[in-house]
Amino acid sequence: MGKHDDGQIGIVPALVRSTFLVNAVYAESGREHGLTPQQGQLLCVLMAQPYGMGELGATLGLAKSSLTGLVDRTERNGLVRREPDPQDTRAVRVTLTPEGGKLAEEFYAETCRRVGKLPTGLSAAELDTLARLLSRIVLDNKVPVVFLEEGSLADHER
Repeated sequence: MGKHDDGQIGIVPALVRSTFLVNAVYAESGREHGLTPQQGQLLCVLMAQPYGMGELGATLGLAKSSLTGLVDRTERNGLVRREPDPQDTRAVRVTLTPEGGKLAEEFYAETCRRVGKLPTGLSAAELDTLARLLSRIVLDNKVPVVFLEEGSLADHER
């Protein structure tokens, strides 16, 4: 089911199975860095800048209670901290600690390396086509930035 005569699978199973593939790589990289997949996502989001809890919840797709627990656990591990929001004295922003920033960079680099190896059987032209098509899907569906653009890590200082 969902397989064409030429061995190609349909778009829905291909997208779903590729999601599982990337998630497995993400989880494996996280385990090796002592992170849950959710903590890895949190650190990667915070690499760009500090965020308020509302922004983080929307970006990560988490309910307030789930996000609070995630931030609490990550804060206890010394990877993030809560700081007063300069725009709203009732709110806090979550930011990386120096240790969290270092771990985020290591996790990011390793995860990029592993995910980058997934399409090794594709030609340069096929890679360009794949990137262009996936970019359209992501942008058309307004997927939040949860992972920096490759190469932009150096643009973000701690």
